[in-house]
Amino acid sequence: MRTLLKVCIPVERGNSAIRDGSLGKIIERIMSKIQPEGSYFTTSEGKRTGLFFFDLKDVTQIPEIVEPFFMELKAEVDFRPVMNTQSFKKGLAAAMSKA
Repeated sequence: MRTLLKVCIPVERGNSAIRDGSLGKIIERIMSKIQPEGSYFTTSEGKRTGLFFFDLKDVTQIPEIVEPFFMELKAEVDFRPVMNTQSFKKGLAAAMSKA
């Protein structure tokens, strides 16, 4: 299932992770596991934020993906199913046929 993973890192923990060199390593390690089709970095509510779009093959992957963010970065993590345009059109067509 195409999934959006949003990771928000508290400022102080992010500062420490940048200073000790772990921030990039943690993100690279997770990205190598999930192989995102897209990843974007921004801020959200004043926190460093990463947005990763990837295929969640099985819900049993969730702990392996999120625990490093929780444990090593004290991050807030959110998962959401998402659709690309093609999937949206297909779903909309199915919904309209039942309306």
